Amino acid sequence: MKMENHIAIEIRKLEQPHEIAECVRMMAGSEPWITLKRDYDASVATLADPSKELYLATVDNEIVGFVILDMHGAFVGYIQTVCVAPPWRSKGIGSRILAFAEERIFSDTPNVFMCVSSFNERAQRLYERLGYKVVGVLREYIIKGQSEIMLRKTISPLSEFKKRI
Repeated sequence: MKMENHIAIEIRKLEQPHEIAECVRMMAGSEPWITLKRDYDASVATLADPSKELYLATVDNEIVGFVILDMHGAFVGYIQTVCVAPPWRSKGIGSRILAFAEERIFSDTPNVFMCVSSFNERAQRLYERLGYKVVGVLREYIIKGQSEIMLRKTISPLSEFKKRI
């Protein structure tokens, strides 16, 4: 457990099938996924992908957020999704989830990657404050009129990185 803003947050791997359903409802029913047209079925597909790592943030056994990590492919260490339940936003949950994700990723690779939607200015401010830098823009990648901004946070070049044992 770690205290963030006096809230005891536990982050753990997803354990039970009913937890996926809870996360799906959280994602499909909130921004930015509503604007991105990520409906219930698309959210189920995202959360049920066995090739991804899914971690839950809980407070007193209530799921208050989650993160999906992709540790394979061209961008190893990609944070695919960070979701915090609307009533729990602005309470340090997202920052704690990201700190956990970074620790997990930096144990295997020196780079963390993620995308943030151009309309999601609140998330952009958080990521900038946490040290993420813009490395590219994917114009109209998901929806017309909006871009996905590719971000990176690094601790070293790949050639100098030593994996933690």
